[in-house]
Amino acid sequence: MSTSTEKLFSPFSFNGLTIPNRVVMAPMTRSFSPGEVPGADVAAYYRRRAEGGTGLIITEGTTVGHRVATMADNIPAFHGQAAMEGWKNVVSEVHEAGGKIMPQLWHVGTMRNQKEAPNPDEPSAGPSGLFVPGKSVADPMTPEDIQACIDAFRRSAAAAREAGFDGIELHGAHGYLIDQFFWEGTNQRDDEYGGKDAVARTKFAVDIINAIRSEVGDDYPLILRYSQWKQQDFDHKIAPTSEELAAFLKPLSDAGVDVFHCSTRRFWEPEFEGSDLNLAGWTKKLTGKPTITVGSVGLSGEFIAAFAGEGSEPTSIDKLLDRLNRDEFDMVAVGRALLVDAEWANKIRDGRADELKTFTREAMTELA
Repeated sequence: MSTSTEKLFSPFSFNGLTIPNRVVMAPMTRSFSPGEVPGADVAAYYRRRAEGGTGLIITEGTTVGHRVATMADNIPAFHGQAAMEGWKNVVSEVHEAGGKIMPQLWHVGTMRNQKEAPNPDEPSAGPSGLFVPGKSVADPMTPEDIQACIDAFRRSAAAAREAGFDGIELHGAHGYLIDQFFWEGTNQRDDEYGGKDAVARTKFAVDIINAIRSEVGDDYPLILRYSQWKQQDFDHKIAPTSEELAAFLKPLSDAGVDVFHCSTRRFWEPEFEGSDLNLAGWTKKLTGKPTITVGSVGLSGEFIAAFAGEGSEPTSIDKLLDRLNRDEFDMVAVGRALLVDAEWANKIRDGRADELKTFTREAMTELA
């Protein structure tokens, strides 16, 4: 087993961007942006991670300019003058600290609670209006609704480039809008955006990627975060076999995804029987594109349990290093361990694992 940290702290390049090491800050919703505007405290929070040695910061999910994209008014927006001025300050702080940063562009779809969200008179948006299979919360999106969302992602990507971000990530995971199109259980459409074939259900995401590429060009880094599992169904798989996964990923890759951010709850679990490759490993093998692995990195407990109040102790990353050193994947996204400890990367690099902090639920209540 190779457990050297040399590769973890070596530079990595994709689509013209070089990051100083392979440590990525995973996007984590923080809800500290009143009025949907990230303030100086948010900028300082991200700056501390850059100063702490994180190679690439991916921001918390930040919502595109569609009337029902968000679920709360303390989640940052990525549209409007006030929010974008806030984000420009975030970029400035991170770059001044020597870091790289991308926003995660997000639409929550029917995960939005209409009664509690901004614009409560407006129904939520989803391909078939379903929250889970069989549970309708809105009418299916019209073709005009779909185009409005595509345009919102395009505008936010353009705003990211104008604000000086180093690229963008699209949130296509965890049962939110883009993923609701991927998932047959929430996409019961019989038009060009639906179908029983998972490849057909990629069209919404492909159209978003194409629209973004037409706006920002081919030389702007674009990451797609996707997952097999959903918040509504932890055991679901969009693609139950590697052959089906290859078919699902191909149109997304061809459209212009530079990196796939492969979300799993536990990075060490194999994706398919007969191989120890995880989802990031399979995605890299099937597409030839760089991948980011993620899922309970550096902590003893997995992140879903954290939302039920479970704490997690720092734990060895030797197995992670071994898989990285075998080129199973290219980058490693760290979530809760970085949320509670801005210096996580520097401590790992310098052999100071004994100084790593324990994650507790209380960490969710402050911008440490």
